[in-house]
Amino acid sequence: MSTVEDRSYVETARRENRAALEAAGIPTFAYRFERTHTVADARDLYQDEMGEEGPVVALAGRIARKAPQGKTTFFVLEDGSARIQLYLRRDELHERYDILDRLDLDDHIGVRGRLFRTKRGELSLRVAELSLLAKSLRPLPRGKTQETEEGAVTYGDLSDPEVRYRQRYADLAVHPEVRDVFRLRAKAVSWMRRYLDDRDFLEVETPILQPLYGGAAARPFITHHNALDMPLYLRIADELYLKRLLVGGLERVYEIGHDFRNEGMDRSHNPEFTMLEVYQAYADYTDMMTLTEGLVAGAIEHCLGTRVLERNGVTLNFDAPFQRVSFIDGIRERCGLDLRTATDEEMRRVLIQGGESADAVGAMSGGKLQDEVFKVVLEPHLVQPTFVLDYPKPLSPLAKEHRSDPALTERFELFVGGRELANAFSELNDPDDQRRRFEDQVRQRAAGNEEAHAFDADYIRALEYGMPPAGGMGMGVDRLVMVIADQPSIRDVILYPAMRPEE
Repeated sequence: MSTVEDRSYVETARRENRAALEAAGIPTFAYRFERTHTVADARDLYQDEMGEEGPVVALAGRIARKAPQGKTTFFVLEDGSARIQLYLRRDELHERYDILDRLDLDDHIGVRGRLFRTKRGELSLRVAELSLLAKSLRPLPRGKTQETEEGAVTYGDLSDPEVRYRQRYADLAVHPEVRDVFRLRAKAVSWMRRYLDDRDFLEVETPILQPLYGGAAARPFITHHNALDMPLYLRIADELYLKRLLVGGLERVYEIGHDFRNEGMDRSHNPEFTMLEVYQAYADYTDMMTLTEGLVAGAIEHCLGTRVLERNGVTLNFDAPFQRVSFIDGIRERCGLDLRTATDEEMRRVLIQGGESADAVGAMSGGKLQDEVFKVVLEPHLVQPTFVLDYPKPLSPLAKEHRSDPALTERFELFVGGRELANAFSELNDPDDQRRRFEDQVRQRAAGNEEAHAFDADYIRALEYGMPPAGGMGMGVDRLVMVIADQPSIRDVILYPAMRPEE
C-alpha cells in the first residue's frame, strides 16, 4: 500500500481527480451498473447494414485510451472480452462531459448508447449516458511502445515474472493472453468432471487437515489444533481416505482438490497444487490406463480441437494408445543396469556418471536410489505420452504386487515432455501385505528417508473389513494444464503461486 510519501506524480494526480469529482457530488465508487452486453457480444450484435442506427446497449469496463478533441472525445473501453471505441460529444452528454478530464486511464466506467460505424469504418458506441464505477488510483503497468532503429521497444510493461506472479491481478488486467490461460484451465477441469460423471463416478470431498498424512512420498506441512491440543497435517494426497470409501461401498469415486507438500519449488513443483484422484472398484491398472488415455486426450481435444500438439519444436501425439515402456527394461536399455539385481554401489556409480554428486548419492539407499536412477537415466527421454509400467516394490508401498513378478508392483506413471502427469496402481487390498509394506516404510524412515510413508493403523483396519480389488489414478491438474496451455512453468497456470514475502 502506498503512503503519501512514496506516491508517484501520476498517483497523486489521480487522487486529486478523485477529490475534484467527489467535491462536485459525483461518486467515485459505485454500487452497481446494469450492463446489457459484454463488449464482444455487443460487437457481434451489430450488422453493417444498420449504419448509424445500431442497437442501444449498456457496456462497462476500463478506459484503455483517451483522445480529447475539443467538444468531442474518443475513449477505448476494454472489458474482459474485447475493446470498443466510445464516441462522446458535449452536446449529447451536456454537463456530464465536463467530468471527462477527471477520468483517468484504467477507471471503470459504465456507458449507454447506440452502436454505429464511423466514416473510417470503426465500430463505435455513441455515448448518451456515462457513469463512473470505480476510480483507478494506481495506473496499470501497460507499458509504452516506441519505434527505434532496432525496432519496436516497450517500456514500463509488466514483464518481470516474479512481479507478475505476485501481482496477478495486474498481470490479468494488462495481459489478455494470461486470462485465456485460466479460462483454458477452467474449461479443462470442467471437462474432466463431466468425463468422470458420465462414467458414474461420484465426486466427493475428503479431509485436508489430517491427523496422519499419507498416500504419497512427501514431507507434510504441520499445524496445530488448539481445542484438541494436537498436531494436524495438510494432506499430501487424497488416496487413503478415498480408498476407505471403496470399503464403504462407494465403488467409483473421485476428488479434484488441493494437496500440499513441504518440498522445493521449481518449474513443475509448487507446495500447493491441484490433484485429481479417481478410484474404481473391480478394476486394475490396465483399466486405469484406458481411463487415463481417454481423460488426457479428451481434455486436450476439448480445449484445443486437436490431439496433436506442437510443443518446443516437438510434435506430441495424444492419440490412444500411448507408448508403453517397462521401468526395469527402460533403465536397462539406457544404461545396462538391471535394478532387479543391482547393488546400492552399482546404482550410485550410475548416478555419479550421470552427473550426481558423490556426497548426495552416498546418503541414499534401496528404493531411494532406484527412484533417483530412474529420474536421471530414463525420465528425461520420455517426451511422447508414455506409460512407464511395473515399478519395484520398494517404490510403491500402496500398489499390488505384480501378478507375474513378486519383485515388482502393478503401477504405472504417465510422462509427457519428460515430466510426470499421472500415477496409478492396481490397489493393494491385502491388509497383511499392506502392514508389511508400511513396516518397510518405517524402516526406510529410520534409515533417513524423510519422505517414507507413515504407518497408518486405521487404514489397515479398513482393509481388514475388505476392500474390493480396485484401480486408482492420481493426476496433476496443473501439469496437464501446462501441456494444454503451452506454459513452461507451473506458476503460469496457478493464479496465486507460492512466493517469498515482499521486502
